[in-house]
Amino acid sequence: MVVGVLRVALHLEAVQGLKEKRGIVQKILARCRNRFPVSAAEVGDQDLWRSAILGFAMVSSSEQVISPYLDHIENEIESTGLAEIVSAEVEFIHL
Repeated sequence: MVVGVLRVALHLEAVQGLKEKRGIVQKILARCRNRFPVSAAEVGDQDLWRSAILGFAMVSSSEQVISPYLDHIENEIESTGLAEIVSAEVEFIHL
């Protein structure tokens, strides 16, 4: 069993408050959950207006199955135009 984890740091330029930020983050998370077989959550910077850290996880039999999905998630976030990806880290945990 392999667990693939994607950690994405975002910059949200036009956000004017936490309520607006949370709306944008929830749109991004919902879109990724609906399109890909992943678990997703905001995992950091919850109290900062213009930054967010999102975490995505997927379980499968091999890295080759998980890796394309994690790449597609990054592309999906960029295509929304709601936030800029500052950094993205992928980790695979073999159990």
